[in-house]
Amino acid sequence: MISTLTNIAALVEGGGEITLGHLDAIGKCVATATDDAQCLAMLVRHKGESLDALLRRLDAAILDAYDNEHFTDEINDLTPSAPRKPRR
Repeated sequence: MISTLTNIAALVEGGGEITLGHLDAIGKCVATATDDAQCLAMLVRHKGESLDALLRRLDAAILDAYDNEHFTDEINDLTPSAPRKPRR
């Protein structure tokens, strides 16, 4: 299965990292991917989702980040909100 996760493999071989585990702050399993410059994806495992499926979603999210500059964040609530004023 790992051999089919080409985006995860390329990320790790290029010095990036992935993390998979339980995040106490939200009480769920998460998977994250980062390179040396930014966080590419933060995914929350869905109820009933296998770890294989979660890793396939992470692999796809890495590709989406590089190809489309879409950085998936399921951990922090990114629902649209009122514009914020810059901090001083």
